[in-house]
Amino acid sequence: MRFLTLTIWFLALSAMPALAGASQQAQTEKFTLPALPYAYSAVAPAISADTMETHHSKHHQAYVDNLNKEVEKTPSLQGKTLEDILTHISAQNDAVRNNAGGHWNHSFFWPLMAPEGQRGEISPEFKTALEQKFGSVESFKEEFQKAGAARFGSGWVWLIVNKDGTLEITSTANQDNPLMDNAVVKGKPVLGNDVWEHAYYLDYKNKRGDYLGKWWDVLNWKQASDNYAAAIRK
Repeated sequence: MRFLTLTIWFLALSAMPALAGASQQAQTEKFTLPALPYAYSAVAPAISADTMETHHSKHHQAYVDNLNKEVEKTPSLQGKTLEDILTHISAQNDAVRNNAGGHWNHSFFWPLMAPEGQRGEISPEFKTALEQKFGSVESFKEEFQKAGAARFGSGWVWLIVNKDGTLEITSTANQDNPLMDNAVVKGKPVLGNDVWEHAYYLDYKNKRGDYLGKWWDVLNWKQASDNYAAAIRK
């Protein structure tokens, strides 16, 4: 009897690392909230620390949590990358669409801002592309701001490289983005700015245009240039 008890105990102990590994594996398959590459206060006064903290730790976290819930109950989504989900989003329900889009959009958005001294310079290639399409960088900014201000309700404004390989400004409702297979205008994002009220209301109230104008003060031009280089790569 004692031998049987010791055998059962040994087998149970031997299984513990395997169970821990399985738990660890399941955890790594979940989507996670990316850490901000700077402090919440780093882009003030253009965007306050309160806005950044609420936006990142509450709103973005909610998209991640809700997406994980949808993936957990949808076997066809398990093991898929976020990009895989987005490029086949028309096959999914609204909860997946909204939360997958919300997670991707915000993950793309945070690195597009940076503290003073870390924003880099626009690359010659990106600058030339903007000038060829819009006449000048300043003209591009004006057109981008107009598109963001004109987006009715909540959504995003984007600069993309479209299927023809040229730059284009577009906007999407809610948490949609140009990577989605059902997007009206498809393309590879270079810039994206959040025009949901939670992105600016604490700082600018209903003055979305003011927020859009101040956003250039904290834009990470190096990241934008890197995004452009990646988007035109075949």
